[in-house]
Amino acid sequence: MRSLEEFVKERRKEVNLTQEEFAERAGVALTVVRKIEQGKTNLNMDKVNLVLRMFGHQLVPMSIKELKEAQKE
Repeated sequence: MRSLEEFVKERRKEVNLTQEEFAERAGVALTVVRKIEQGKTNLNMDKVNLVLRMFGHQLVPMSIKELKEAQKE
């Protein structure tokens, strides 16, 4: 399972956008994209979901049990 920062950075580069261009298209501040790609942990879930929506994904709360089961797949 890839980390959030790896996923966002790889996908952003695949569509050939700078962090600034990507932030503008996602409707978030440049600092949000930078924090995500740097692996910061104090992120606003709504802002992260705006970024992930660009790729047809979203974060949802999971229990530890659900997370462990998902990691096995």
